[in-house]
Amino acid sequence: MKKWIKRLFGILIILILLLSGIYFLYFNDPVPVGTSPEKADALARDMLEALNAEAYNESRYLTWTYRGGRNQYRWDKTMGKVEMSWGEYSGKIDLVSPEKSTVKKEGRPLQGEQLKKVTEEAIANFNNDSFWLVAPYKVFDKGTKRRLVDMPDGQTGLLVTYTQGGDTPGDSYLWELNDELFPVKFRMWVQILPLKGMSATWEGWQKTESGAWLPQFHKVGPLTLDLGEVSAAR
Repeated sequence: MKKWIKRLFGILIILILLLSGIYFLYFNDPVPVGTSPEKADALARDMLEALNAEAYNESRYLTWTYRGGRNQYRWDKTMGKVEMSWGEYSGKIDLVSPEKSTVKKEGRPLQGEQLKKVTEEAIANFNNDSFWLVAPYKVFDKGTKRRLVDMPDGQTGLLVTYTQGGDTPGDSYLWELNDELFPVKFRMWVQILPLKGMSATWEGWQKTESGAWLPQFHKVGPLTLDLGEVSAAR
């Protein structure tokens, strides 16, 4: 009986590996080749106008949550500081001068190398979690390149590649826009994901107090990433 169970287990492992190989072979797409950078820049500007990027730029405070509320943020965009909590940690993180940050673990202040390490973790969390909130406003960040891509459905996609900066330079995102030029989905070619070309929706767009538009949630396969009660104020 034990030999039969071991044999069955071995067969299942082989099947899983084969299916995984097939999945990655057929659903692991290369980054598409884009064209017309000037027209891509124009489309990106039109998207930013639709989202009221001017109001976003003038917004000082942004709040949202991530990972089911586990990560909570209040970002002072003007000062480059963020009050945040994640897991057993809470702190005031200085994004411009990280050494000035303060962090507590279950109410106990951290110091020295532990403070430095946890601060770096906090900034990495912030960079990832804030991208899911404001990525459309970052299409003209320093080091970005924009191209147009012809989509299978006849629409035109906006391909944005980050050649420098952030935690993972070289990442690319192919944006799909609706008739109002709001982002509705992007496909991702990022270093931290083994599957290249995975898509995520951008849904629940809300006009915030400042006038800028922000998304409420994303769907990535069977998962939903809820950003909680998003807000932006001057």
